[in-house]
Amino acid sequence: MSARIITFERPARFVAGTVGQPGERTFFVQAEDSGRLISVSMEKSQVQALADRLIYMLREIKQSDSSIVISILEKDDKPLNTPIEEEFRVGVIGLAYNGDESTIQIDMQAVSETTEEEPDFIDVDDLSSDQDILRVVISPSEASRFAKRASAVVNAGRLPCPFCGGPIDAKGHLCPRANGYRR
Repeated sequence: MSARIITFERPARFVAGTVGQPGERTFFVQAEDSGRLISVSMEKSQVQALADRLIYMLREIKQSDSSIVISILEKDDKPLNTPIEEEFRVGVIGLAYNGDESTIQIDMQAVSETTEEEPDFIDVDDLSSDQDILRVVISPSEASRFAKRASAVVNAGRLPCPFCGGPIDAKGHLCPRANGYRR
């Protein structure tokens, strides 16, 4: 089976969200356009890293080309669209900026089923592997909106312990800084 590249050019909606209670959440990225809905699952750290890299990329774009306008779009705080069916789990994420069209391309490649290590980069010209790729092409303004929501979703989890920094469950947690006492 060869890899598929599922492409969304300027999707109607591109968001990060979660399913489940804090501490047991599954993170998803959804792309939706003209009746198509794709959901891919990611680790919390991947969602945060993607948001951070997009913010950094937007800052670099503004510094290199002052004519680029990054407008503030309406906040998207609606829940993920249903049905939420995982297309695949994301392994490698790639970002690229097209200065001619003023778009940002995000490639999310499926985790490899084999035991070999994940590659350091996505070679989208080499479709000999079995890993599918979700490719989303968005404007810098849409990237800014995605990054803000993704950061908010990640930070909406369990509060950190003020002593050790570990997450506090609803029932508390055994804090190593308090000699094992519950906080």
